Amino acid sequence: MVKFLKRFYLTLIFIFLYAPIAVLIVYSFNESKSRGYWGGFTFKWYAELFRDRDIIKALYYTFLVALLSSIISTVIGTFSAIGIHNMGLFGKKLALNINYLPVLNPDIVTGIALMTLFISVNMRLGFLTMLISHTVFNIPYVILSVMPKLKQMDKNMTEAALDLGATPSYALRKVIIPQIMPGVITGALIAFTLSIDDFVISFFTTGSGVTNLSILVYSMAKRGVKPSINALTTLMLLTVVILLLLINKRTTKGDELIP
Repeated sequence: MVKFLKRFYLTLIFIFLYAPIAVLIVYSFNESKSRGYWGGFTFKWYAELFRDRDIIKALYYTFLVALLSSIISTVIGTFSAIGIHNMGLFGKKLALNINYLPVLNPDIVTGIALMTLFISVNMRLGFLTMLISHTVFNIPYVILSVMPKLKQMDKNMTEAALDLGATPSYALRKVIIPQIMPGVITGALIAFTLSIDDFVISFFTTGSGVTNLSILVYSMAKRGVKPSINALTTLMLLTVVILLLLINKRTTKGDELIP
């Protein structure tokens, strides 16, 4: 009986969490525009989605910013993690605590702070400011992904490479980077996912003419939710789920996916 109650309670929680998402996905295939009537199965809202120029433009900026910010933040975050790892105990603790601040800080505070900074230096809000903002909030997550791999790495390998005549840059490329590659790739995937998913920081740091999908959905929802939004959010959900599955697979199996 206790086992049954536990499963029943768990089932109720999952229904409460995922029922709205399931309804949204089902209605993305509804022929009728009305949410109170099922008019039959159709893909027309998905076709209409890709005929909408505003959505295609937002999709372009979303993936371009996500790709560029994840690459830049992965490079900066990886080298930052290596530098922090080689610090003394006090310096390492201080740097890691500072690194936690952007992670714990509410997005709205980060967004307003970045917007204020850009305006104070007379930077025009647009694609560049959005890219810088996404890179800034992605870097701490990359550092947190790479640090565990640096702790697991055998220091003797690097010292042996240096003793055998390898230069520091050669040891970095041939010994350190391959050892921490699972953490680097996981950090890049997390950065890409966070960038696609972000709304608050993007909202405060972009300007006219540059809109990502989350901002577009927000503006469309204020004018009345179109059925094509259901299709759009379903595709965004599917993208995030695929990325999360890849991240979880890398976290659990790690080295099996090293290229």
